Amino acid sequence: MAKKESKPQEEVPKQPGAPELPPEVKEKLEKLKGKLDKFKDEVLDKFKEYISGIALLPPERPPTEEEKKKLSAEELRVIEERAKFINALVLVDDSDVKKMTQFELKDKLYKILDKVASEIDPLLKSQVMLMSELRESCFDAKYEILSLISIGAPIYDPKDLLAAIKVAEVHKSMVLRKFDKYIVSYIAVGSLFRGDATSHDIDVALVVDDTDVKKMSRFELRDKLGAIIRSMGYEASAITGVKKQFHIQVYILTDFWESIKDASPVIFTFLRDGVPLFDRGVFMPWKLLLQMGRIRPSPEAIDMHMELGDRLLERVNGKLISIILDDVYHATLNPSQAALMLYGLAPPTPKETIELMEEIFVKKEKLLEKKYVDILAKIRKAYKDIEHGKIKDVSGKQVDEYLKDAKDYLSRIKKLFDQISKKAENRRTNEFYDGALKIMKDLLEVECVKSDNIEKGFSELVNKGKLPKKFLENVKVILNLKEKKLSKQEIEKARKESHDFLRTLIEHMQRKRGAELERARIRVKYGEKFGEVYLLDDKAYIVNDIDAAKKEISKADVLPSGGLGNILDSKLEEFEDAISKTRVPKNVFIKEKIFEDLRKLFGKDVQIMVG
Repeated sequence: MAKKESKPQEEVPKQPGAPELPPEVKEKLEKLKGKLDKFKDEVLDKFKEYISGIALLPPERPPTEEEKKKLSAEELRVIEERAKFINALVLVDDSDVKKMTQFELKDKLYKILDKVASEIDPLLKSQVMLMSELRESCFDAKYEILSLISIGAPIYDPKDLLAAIKVAEVHKSMVLRKFDKYIVSYIAVGSLFRGDATSHDIDVALVVDDTDVKKMSRFELRDKLGAIIRSMGYEASAITGVKKQFHIQVYILTDFWESIKDASPVIFTFLRDGVPLFDRGVFMPWKLLLQMGRIRPSPEAIDMHMELGDRLLERVNGKLISIILDDVYHATLNPSQAALMLYGLAPPTPKETIELMEEIFVKKEKLLEKKYVDILAKIRKAYKDIEHGKIKDVSGKQVDEYLKDAKDYLSRIKKLFDQISKKAENRRTNEFYDGALKIMKDLLEVECVKSDNIEKGFSELVNKGKLPKKFLENVKVILNLKEKKLSKQEIEKARKESHDFLRTLIEHMQRKRGAELERARIRVKYGEKFGEVYLLDDKAYIVNDIDAAKKEISKADVLPSGGLGNILDSKLEEFEDAISKTRVPKNVFIKEKIFEDLRKLFGKDVQIMVG
């Protein structure tokens, strides 16, 4: 065997309730490593398929001074001789032995292994223990061997039996020291003690006495003690260095008894296969009664287990229905509503969602095939039929069909998201392009540049020194939005770079337009109020009171005589539109006739403001 399987040299950690190996024993372990490896290899060579574990046990405890006084010289000599022995325990799986008795098997193995040990070293003594013996010693409450194994050094442990005993003994000691009053049984469960372990996890169960608890409910006791006991399990694993999964189940005594009466299969298995590592006379009587056939399920328990099948099937059907009622329905509805919100609509109701999906994405935008809306409608109908009690049973096949439809639908909706995003991005890009184009054209118009080519027009303004040269680059970037196929990142970059450029153009136009309007504006004062008249080519707009919260605006024709005719009511929107579209001549001339009309509009005391 490879040397890495031999562990006699490892330091045995200190364990609660168990003495630490003396330093001289640790030194002896180091010296005997080669001999122990050889013993292990020869044992495995002869009986490997039957060996459950090999461990080096600690030496016998030396007698105290009081005990020495009671012993004869010969007895003391024998004890001193035995203290020199190196005791190797060999655990043998005897579950398949049928040709000889346990005694014959043990005697035969002892003779062979004792010869092997004495040939390696006369002081090396092999002790053979059958797995059935180990279980029986636990059944008889003889736990000393467990304590010896727990503080011994494992040499060979193929099924982690020695590791399980080690961590369980440490954990048991910790639990009993803290909760001695409440622990009635500490049981090893699972397959390790049967010798047929397929999993190397370590499983134990504790039964806690709750009959004397008055300050809290039984369930509180179980939960609180259970949490502490399980945390001690983590601590025991850390102390021993055992890396295997350590599973701990905590039962309360009254529930345990109820489970026996109700013929719980779990508890029956627990009683049949469990091996007590500690028991106050509770577990073993139940185990013996079970073996004697005295623990039998009651008629009520039999009926309960019979009815359990129907109840579980109903529960399964309920779960299948809930898959459609909750998961499948909302898995298709919510992404559909998200798609409509991405399109720009407010979150619709479930019924409206189906209608809008067809109206917008199938008919209007032609982005989605109608069969997917039909899937959504089918799932919603199933949801409503279940909700109204029209559907009470659902088969697994039907659930599979709904799940397949939902997966297909979601896969298509994800593509629809990309389509909507792309279309929205194109629309946003077009809106930005059209808005920027209008601003640039307006600027050229304001600057009286007559050119159908925007880039050439801006080049002219740059050459005249009216705009900085860098503006030409911004113009090219914006024009490229339509002329070239740019990525989303490139478009976003173009928007950001053009933001300041367009804002500067707008401010430039506003200043230019403001200067023009100043030339076309006549401001008047009448009484305590101020009014304005704007002469825009052949139209004039009159603001009766510029300080009023709601301005009254009129419009009139500018007559060839210079006066105002055909005065009608107007609106602020019409006035602002006229200001943005009408070019104001460089020189605006006021004729005498307009003064007469101003008196008619604002009264005889009207005053014309200058500057």
